[in-house]
Amino acid sequence: MTPISSITAQEAQGFGKVGVLFGGRSAERDVSIMSGTGVLAALQSQGIDAHPFDPGQRSLAELAAEKFDRVFIALHGRYGEDGTLQGALELLGIPYTGSGVMASAIAMDKITTKILWLKEGIPTPAYAVLHADTDLNAAAAQLGLPLIVKPPHEGSSIGFSKVEAVADFQAAYDKCAPLDDSVLAESFVQGREFTVAVLGTGAAARALPVVEIVAPQGDYDYQNKYFTDTTQYFCPPQLDEAIQAEMRELAVKAYRAVGCEGWGRVDVLLRAQDNRPFLLEVNTSPGMTSHSLVPMAARAEGISYEQLCVEILRGARLKNA
Repeated sequence: MTPISSITAQEAQGFGKVGVLFGGRSAERDVSIMSGTGVLAALQSQGIDAHPFDPGQRSLAELAAEKFDRVFIALHGRYGEDGTLQGALELLGIPYTGSGVMASAIAMDKITTKILWLKEGIPTPAYAVLHADTDLNAAAAQLGLPLIVKPPHEGSSIGFSKVEAVADFQAAYDKCAPLDDSVLAESFVQGREFTVAVLGTGAAARALPVVEIVAPQGDYDYQNKYFTDTTQYFCPPQLDEAIQAEMRELAVKAYRAVGCEGWGRVDVLLRAQDNRPFLLEVNTSPGMTSHSLVPMAARAEGISYEQLCVEILRGARLKNA
């Protein structure tokens, strides 16, 4: 493990004027506000000249006029985590945290991510892409029941359904259809739920300790992720170290396969019958709230929330320069 160095007054000044981008226009706006508020306070506590900026309420012209020397992206979902904002920042010449345009766009699309991972031999649940004319009975027969239905471009479990009977499949599809042009159905993996945070870029990318998530009735939904205290987290989990090492290795491989940079988080299910891990998605701008998983994993490695925010900011750069 490479230790994360403490920030000096000289380095804090060297960051220049820093914008913390949060809020935005996605369905995850409220969560982003919580993440960004925490990041802003953490950076300011380290002597960094950090300022809030909400792209959901202010224009790109105003962003350019702020003359930020770099920005910390604490946006979640569309128009912040999907490559669109990253492209604008490239055009404006403002260094930013996290992944670049292409990796952000790929990671935001769960279907494209799965295609890429399967080409790389990375285990992920079997899936089907659904449209209005899809034969749902045939899809259910292909994947088996129960199955999972979700919009491929949303996060925080928005639009998520577990389908246990074919009769409920149409309602689950209809719940997702207004959110996306296509809908993703996945085979259900019965087992334990984990996540692995990754810091760094390329060969320097490394996994933080594994976090296990134990939600009430196994329902790790939007409410249980951010607004209740009933979900339990274990870091490190009670799990054979060899399996944890395998999950960390797979997470870094999956992160690199998508081309992620700076930081991210890979979600993993461990199948109960054989302890085989299956990767679900990679988040390129994970939550940074009081309930969030990346800060939790960092704490387990002795990295404070403030140190984590500074380390992520250190990686801010233009990807196409």
